[in-house]
Amino acid sequence: MSYKLEYSKEADKTITIYKKSNPSAYKKFLNLIKEITEHPRIGTGHPEPLIKGSDIRYSRRITGNSRIIYDIFDAIVTIEVISVSGHYGDK
Repeated sequence: MSYKLEYSKEADKTITIYKKSNPSAYKKFLNLIKEITEHPRIGTGHPEPLIKGSDIRYSRRITGNSRIIYDIFDAIVTIEVISVSGHYGDK
């Protein structure tokens, strides 16, 4: 089962910037997104829940400073990408 992807405006903006200014991070992002749609809680990029005890908000590492932050909605089989930038607000 593949999850449907949705992106926040902030994530969309950052993805556009990555595509132009950081091709290697963009390529890694694309690989991670493909994996997230199949297995959102396991895989590469060290997926981890961000809210203790929650099975909804996760983070995966793109680069040393950049993360994909996303919410998993199993009931509607959807992943919402919240942010594609610094971790814990550091940008």
